Amino acid sequence: MSRIGKKPVIIPEGVTVKIDGSQIMVNGPKGNLSQSLSSDLKVELGDNQILVINKAEDKKSARAMHGSLRMILANMVEGVTNGFSKTLKIVGTGYRVKLEGSKLVFSLGFSHPVEIEAPEGIQFEVDGNDIVKVNGINKILVGQIAAKIRDFKPPEPYKGKGIRYQDETPRRKAGKAGKAGATGVVAGK
Repeated sequence: MSRIGKKPVIIPEGVTVKIDGSQIMVNGPKGNLSQSLSSDLKVELGDNQILVINKAEDKKSARAMHGSLRMILANMVEGVTNGFSKTLKIVGTGYRVKLEGSKLVFSLGFSHPVEIEAPEGIQFEVDGNDIVKVNGINKILVGQIAAKIRDFKPPEPYKGKGIRYQDETPRRKAGKAGKAGATGVVAGK
């Protein structure tokens, strides 16, 4: 049995959870989320907590999903209560971003501007012209959109230019070595 799956998910004040057949809905101050449930797992509502019960412990798929479903439900409760955010930083001369309505427009050294429209449930914030915040209640969607933005221009290893997460330190490589010894001539011959 999963150690994570055994822990109950505490339901804070102002959040309601409803189970409708194989669907679970979580409503809170920031919005609503729903998730379909596996037939091998059962979700029970207690007083201010959610318990995930593994009905088929002998099935590998049920054991694999036990802890995962518990964390998905915990993230749903956290999302409708506080929301999630990812911050990206743009590094490089001439690289910048601006917000036009709900669309981000990046200038990343390409011959054209790169644009991304905010999907439903996602809000963008721009601080200055080099910081982007992706906000939303769905942790998975926030992470996917932030990764998609980062993939426009990932940080390169020599100068570190590109789009990176705020707390990310990209791995750097040394540039070219000095000219001595780079000619291929062996000394003494």
